Amino acid sequence: YPKAMGLAATGLPALAYRMGEEVANELQEMGIHINFAPVVDVQRNPKNPVIGIRAFSDNVTTVSQFGVAYMSGMESQGLLACAKHFPGHGNTSTDSHHTLPIIKAKYAQLDTCDLVPFRHLIENGLSMVMVAHIALPGLGLADSVPASLQHSITTSLLRDSLHFEGLICTDALNMKGATGKLKPDEVALKAYLAGADIL
Repeated sequence: YPKAMGLAATGLPALAYRMGEEVANELQEMGIHINFAPVVDVQRNPKNPVIGIRAFSDNVTTVSQFGVAYMSGMESQGLLACAKHFPGHGNTSTDSHHTLPIIKAKYAQLDTCDLVPFRHLIENGLSMVMVAHIALPGLGLADSVPASLQHSITTSLLRDSLHFEGLICTDALNMKGATGKLKPDEVALKAYLAGADIL
């Protein structure tokens, strides 16, 4: 199957829906009931080393349309889709597998760009959201603590403000963006207390 950006380059969300159906059928043949996709990050930073062609586009509308279509195709076949990386990993210049990316955007910028695809998917019945290991000092949060360990992101923003009622999972908790100087059990506990259902 094509990468997300290649799929979106067709300009045909119906193909994303069809691909979602086929991916769901193949995964369920293997007994897999969750796909940690789609990536609905808006790829706004050309120096982004980790998202790139995993994103549908740098255009908010395109990301929203293809994200909803791909999700809907998967979920129409009973597979749980998981939108990631909340609240948006598209404007980073570092890789959260190796360090903690810092996004300095204010809420107004996130609200009109990065959060838009998540809102569209939630409104269309999304089952799961993955929270990113990114720091958001532009929201008045510490630049040393990832969103995945922040109650204000996982619960206050995602649950309370965006009214998401599905499952919340973290990105991998052994990634350097999550661990920092914390021990594995401390990372897991902080993610759970932040509001994650699945670690």
